[in-house]
Order: sequence, then C-alpha cells, then structure tokens
Amino acid sequence: MSDFVDEEYESFELPRRASSGRADDALYEDVDDFDDDDDDDFDDDYDDLDDDDDDLDDDDDDDDLEDATDEDIDLVIAVHREDGQPVAQALNKDLANDLEELIIQLRRLPADAGATGFVSLAEEIFIVVLVRGQNVQVVLSDASAASDWPIARDVADFLGVDDWPDPEDDDSEPMGDLDMLADLGVSELDMQEFCDNYDDASYDLLADIADAMKVGPAFRRVMDTFDLDD
Repeated sequence: MSDFVDEEYESFELPRRASSGRADDALYEDVDDFDDDDDDDFDDDYDDLDDDDDDLDDDDDDDDLEDATDEDIDLVIAVHREDGQPVAQALNKDLANDLEELIIQLRRLPADAGATGFVSLAEEIFIVVLVRGQNVQVVLSDASAASDWPIARDVADFLGVDDWPDPEDDDSEPMGDLDMLADLGVSELDMQEFCDNYDDASYDLLADIADAMKVGPAFRRVMDTFDLDD
C-alpha cells in the first residue's frame, strides 16, 4: 500500500490555456495566405508552361515546310549497273520530298555496286544520293535550300547540319560529300563546279554528272520522259 498521507496530498490541475479568438483568426489567415500563395505560384507555373508550349509550337511551325509540288519537281531518277551495263529508271516524284524513302528505294535496286539517285527541283536545286549497302552519301547543290525544300532539310538533318546560309544571301555553298562520286568519274572539284553553276538548269547539270559517270545515255533517255522546259 502507498505510504502517502491523504492530508498531505493536494490535488492540482494544469492551467488551461485560454482560447483566443484573435489567435484562431490569425491561424486561419495564415492558412488562407498559404493557399493564396500556392495558387499564385501554380498559376505562374501554368503560365510558364503555356509559354513553353507556344515556343514549341513556333518551332514546329518553323520546321513545317510545304512539300514540293508536281510542278516543282523536275525529275527523280535512279541509275545503277547490272552485269556492268548502266540502267536508269524514273522514280515516283513523291520521293523528291523524302530522303529516307528515296534511300529505301535505291537499296532495293539489283545493283552491282550501289545505286545513285538524282533529284532536281525548280530547275535550280539538285540532290545526288549514293547508296552502297548501308553506306549512304549525299550532296545538296545549294545549302540554303534547306530553308525551302523538305528533302533539302532532310539532307541537312542526315548530315547533322543545323546551320546553313540564308536563301537571301549570295554566299551559299553546297552541302555534303563532294567527293562521293570520285571513283565513278566525278571528282570533288568537278562536283563543286556543277554546284556552282547557276546558269544551267539543275536537271541539265545532273545529266552532265551522269555523262561523267559514263551513264549519260541511259540517264538522258529517262530524263526525256519527264515534262521539262528545254
């Protein structure tokens, strides 16, 4: 049993903290302020996201080039050799808007040692693509065309080029592997001269390149099937 004496025991209560209406109000005000601040921060963040989306939309608009029309496309021709003999054939004009698909079609040809694709646009721009198995090389006659034509932009993307001359500038230059046809008869210097020739139509320059590759007659027979303004 406990030894304490009842008379010596004094009960006591912990003092109760008085409730203050003002303190409660202040607490609620703090919570309200916190909620308001959170809402403001959320609104600001949401606005920032909207701005970012607008920027992305602007970038997409910049990259959204219109496809070359049938009238814009002069020709799309593939040349290869079978049993040593040159073979040329017209390809679908839609390939003048899609480098990847053009490469796929060139790979399908039964070529002895690769196939070469030729594209001419608006009598001013040409693209030459050489496909040898998994190895692909390409030349764009005027780098500034990447601002105007989808396939030219494809060439820039393929080569990892993200900066090219403005179409309004006079200092444009070719883009790509200028020496890719050296073993087929077109030296790097020759290709540079073809690209720098702004007097002749681009499809005529491609015919000259085909001549240098010793596949000119086959190329020209197919070129004559296109509706060209000579």
